[in-house]
Amino acid sequence: MGYRNCIFDLYGTLVDIHTDERSPRLWVRMAEVYRRNGAAYRPGELRDAYFRLVRELEGGAPPRQAAHEAHPEIQIGQVFQRLYREKGAEADQALADRTGLAFRRHSTEYLRLYDGAAELLHALRSRGRGVWLLSNAQSLFTRRELERLGLNGLFDGIYLSSDYGCKKPDPRFFRFLLQERGIDPETAVMVGNDGACDIEGARAVGLSTIYVRSSLSPREPDPRADFVLDITELGRVKSLIMGRGAADKRV
Repeated sequence: MGYRNCIFDLYGTLVDIHTDERSPRLWVRMAEVYRRNGAAYRPGELRDAYFRLVRELEGGAPPRQAAHEAHPEIQIGQVFQRLYREKGAEADQALADRTGLAFRRHSTEYLRLYDGAAELLHALRSRGRGVWLLSNAQSLFTRRELERLGLNGLFDGIYLSSDYGCKKPDPRFFRFLLQERGIDPETAVMVGNDGACDIEGARAVGLSTIYVRSSLSPREPDPRADFVLDITELGRVKSLIMGRGAADKRV
């Protein structure tokens, strides 16, 4: 029988990425970007102001394991815009977005698909499954990265937390997708690499779950997922979703 709808996390599940937002070289480069656009910062000053504004916009959110009100999501473009304004420089949204993209480019060490990720999505869609993306991610960064990786056309719908003002494991974020698309949770499975955000969040709204442990997974015991895999076993996800491989279930 299997599942009719498959909901995927992105980073750490389909995509391997490494960013370093504390790199001194990053902040030297970003200080130059701001200087060219009329905002004079020293690199360390800019770094500290960036993280301060992120914390302010997040409202000092408690850890992710807390109640759903503890999981707000910000629009990262607002941070880059406010950094200009704190130095008295005018910055429209276009400039803020260009600055944000420069930040992402200079802070990313690598971005690549896990082996078999694209093939998995192609196979599921060719077999008539609904394929959805539900990711804690900034739209400003992620939509460009989906295009770069050739994933744009492989989802029936893309849900990014920055577009919805909340993020996993907040049940509201899952319900935005389920309700907008008319998906019965009993027909769907969540595939993700984070026990709290992906697995517990999905279980809270009645979804089945497949946990894929990757290099980006938090250090945590195996969560209460219906299936537990290693990222090297990503190819097995198709058989689990299609209704085969149930004997391999681990809880």
